[in-house]
This record gives sequence, C-alpha cells and structure tokens, in this order.
Amino acid sequence: MSTAPRLVGRRTILGVNFFSGPAEAAIELIRHGGLLVVPAAPALKNINCDVGYRESLLAADLALTDSALMVVVWNLLAHDSVYRLSGLEYLRALLHDPDVREAGSTLWIMASPISAATNFAFLAHEKIELDPQHIYIAPKYGPVIEDAALLARIERLRPKHIIVTLGGGTQERLGLYLKEHLSFLPAIHCLGAAIAFLSGDQVHIPVWTDKLYLGWLMRCLSEPRRFVPRYWGARKLIALIVRYRAQLPPLKV
Repeated sequence: MSTAPRLVGRRTILGVNFFSGPAEAAIELIRHGGLLVVPAAPALKNINCDVGYRESLLAADLALTDSALMVVVWNLLAHDSVYRLSGLEYLRALLHDPDVREAGSTLWIMASPISAATNFAFLAHEKIELDPQHIYIAPKYGPVIEDAALLARIERLRPKHIIVTLGGGTQERLGLYLKEHLSFLPAIHCLGAAIAFLSGDQVHIPVWTDKLYLGWLMRCLSEPRRFVPRYWGARKLIALIVRYRAQLPPLKV
C-alpha cells in the first residue's frame, strides 16, 4: 500500500478542516503557535454528541488525518486521495525538529506519574533534555476544564511547544482551554498515546504497522478488554461520514 502524499492541502470532513500532507509540512504550519489535534475514530465518532470535543476540533488550527477508518471511508466515498498522517508519524518527525530538541523549549503534559517516568526515560534516550519542571502530571479533568496551576507553570516557563499526551476527548478540550487562556500562543500538539507507542508505555507500533493502518490491531491484541470495545464502538463513524460527508453533523441534545 502506497502512503506517499498525492494531494497536499485541506479537506473538510464532518465539518472539520483536516490537513492532508506530510508531517514536516504540518510542523511548519503549526510551528509559530496554534492548536493541533489528531482525532482518532473512537473519539471522532462523538462529534455529534460531545459539545466540548466538537468545539475543540472546530477551533483547532490544524487537524491531522490520524483516523485510518475515516481516511479509508472518505477516499472510497469521495473518490479522493487524502493522505493519512497519523499522530505517531507526526511525533516521529517532531522529535527530530531542532525547536523541540532545544533545551527548555517544550512542556509535556502526561497522564500519570508512571507514564511520565517511562516517557521521560525515552526522551532522554533520544537526547531530548527535559528539566522535571517541564513535565506536568495532569489531574483528572471533569466536564469543564480548569487548571490554574498548569497555566501558571506555562506562563512562567513560556515553552515554544506544549505536547499533550492524554486521552482523546480530554486532550483536545485541554488544548483549547490553553489556547483561550494563555497570554501567548505556543504550538499546542495534542498527540495522545503516540509517545507511548515509542517509549514502551503501551504496545510498540513499528513504522510498517502504522503505514498499513494496523496500529489499532496491535493495541487490540495487546489489551483486548480495553481496546476491542473502544474500536468496535468506532464503527459508528462510518455512518456519520456516509450521511454527512463534509457537513458538520447536527448536535444531539
């Protein structure tokens, strides 16, 4: 299966303006500030019923075509050639960017102390120097996100890049909260579990597996009770794309 980008540009799918192109081009577009999201199918299926998630996708400056299911269904229906740019592929490129490798330029938001320790060790192995104050352990956020401590730390450190590694549906809302409440606008990358696939915090996903759209299968095989129901539920996304195509689905109340 060829994954070389053929048509680089933007596509509106379910009302969201997606970027279709290589990781390096996406990095250049977001480098000087903005909110980047990578909607995966298990969360994207909720665009018509999760108000906060929906608003964060619509307010994003860049949305990546991370969902293999979305890309396959869209390309078949629209006879298009949208390039799938996964969060994992994007992160691999981002970790080689000189800005990100510069000491003090990033702040990482992690889901737990265990994940933070594993990811910190991986970044150190990649020769990306991080002071502990540049790693923030996120609390359990509720329906309305407020985090004065995180805002204060970002304002003090003023990183060029904020990399959010939380779950889909939460990280996008946090990204929008930061975009709306910070006094400056860094590049906010909501990349979810991408770093976990590299650090060993979750199952390792090789490049070839990601290129063949099989990352979801690797996760399901590694933790079936956790991931099989999640990806099975993502099938609802197919009906949304078939029915609404480029249009934003009406919000269910």
